[in-house]
Amino acid sequence: MIATFGAGCFWGVESLFRAIPGVTDVVVGYTGGKRENPTYEQVCTGVTGHAEAVEVTYDESLVSYEKLLEVFWANHNPTTPNQQGPDKGTQYRSVIFFHDEAQQTKAEASVLKVQQKWERPIVTEIVPAVTFYPAEDYHQRYFEKRGIAPTCHI
Repeated sequence: MIATFGAGCFWGVESLFRAIPGVTDVVVGYTGGKRENPTYEQVCTGVTGHAEAVEVTYDESLVSYEKLLEVFWANHNPTTPNQQGPDKGTQYRSVIFFHDEAQQTKAEASVLKVQQKWERPIVTEIVPAVTFYPAEDYHQRYFEKRGIAPTCHI
């Protein structure tokens, strides 16, 4: 199964999801915009409409989509439009890209549950998944390749 999330800088989000038992792969990339095959430099301008996102491949018999949603909600601020920590721009928006009706239903239900924990309204988008463009190789497993602990603000 595939799940796709945007929650700020994709390096930190990738690291979080890789640590979950049952997740078999995580790819960082860009989705939700207009430009085909965008580059990091293009996405950073904010004009492509893409979000920095992670595409999570998981084994449903080992981890549920609900668990992935819990990790998503617990590790970023879903009340700040187009910003996570010091990272600002539409590419850092909070967004769930659903792949089927079941994911959409679960994502929408999770917003109602999570909203109770926040004073400000949740601004997370819940939208259909569209083409996912993997980021350049140097972005994949960024922290792991450098031997450093995850430090992104998410």
